[in-house]
Amino acid sequence: MNRCPITYDELKDGFYSKKGLNLLNPALKDLKPFPYNKAEQLAEARKRMTKMSIQGIQPKMSAQLSIKETCFIPVDRHGIYILKPEILHYPEVPQNEDLSMRIATSVGIEVPLHGLIYAKDQSMLYFIRRFDRKGKKGKIHTEDFAQISAKDRDTKYNYSMEKVAKLIDEYCTFPAIEKVKLFRRTLLSFLIGNEDMHLKNFSIIHENGRISLSPAYDILNTWIVLSAAREELALTLKGKKSNFTRKQLINYYGKERLKLSDKIIDKLLLQFEHSSINIWPNLIQNSFLSSEMKEKYADLVQERFSRLFG
Repeated sequence: MNRCPITYDELKDGFYSKKGLNLLNPALKDLKPFPYNKAEQLAEARKRMTKMSIQGIQPKMSAQLSIKETCFIPVDRHGIYILKPEILHYPEVPQNEDLSMRIATSVGIEVPLHGLIYAKDQSMLYFIRRFDRKGKKGKIHTEDFAQISAKDRDTKYNYSMEKVAKLIDEYCTFPAIEKVKLFRRTLLSFLIGNEDMHLKNFSIIHENGRISLSPAYDILNTWIVLSAAREELALTLKGKKSNFTRKQLINYYGKERLKLSDKIIDKLLLQFEHSSINIWPNLIQNSFLSSEMKEKYADLVQERFSRLFG
């Protein structure tokens, strides 16, 4: 059964649904394959790496969507989208990230427009629309938590979730609202095996006279990608990074450190429980992961939920 890689809708023919193309641009009637094969994508990402305002270990390209040429085109400046190709030695990362971001949406986490596209060799790239861009050339002021905490790429893991909460108190306009968002993301990271939520993967955005957490990004199940991964959170919580229990995640972090009420926490947990039963299995099954990776993803989620919900 063919599915649209942007919406996961079933397809009778073609590679993308009308709804998927419309999400990219209402004027887009078709989308040609990305004009680089897997090796060329990695070469293009390396070539453009120093010219991008967003960098990191994972190869990526800045891109614009050309309606006239009906395809994504890599650019050095003014890119509206980030494209992430498949990575050598790390299986199915684009498919993993796309699924994980959809799971995040299901529990009320705001994420930018994202999806998968095909390249000319039928490999897949993950795309995400930049939330720090406005129009063709405008920028919206954002800062990641490494910047505001005076850390860098080499020290982005040297921090704690308790200190992240303090940064929200210090910088955000309405800290109580943003701490609910932080708690959602913390629970999600634990439940889906995202052990790479370091300081550069949290950002604040200055918009409409308000400073708040930016939409979420770089969410994926690293546990099934990195065979050596044995941590459960990238930043320490109560002095450790693994073997978390409900008492530490909910009672200690949610109630004691973030000061969330029982009513808010119960509502969030109910949403997570509902989504994990009624939404996540279908998302995993309909995703573009291989059968083996789908099984690993689902097994990890089940194990983590058993710890959180008993």
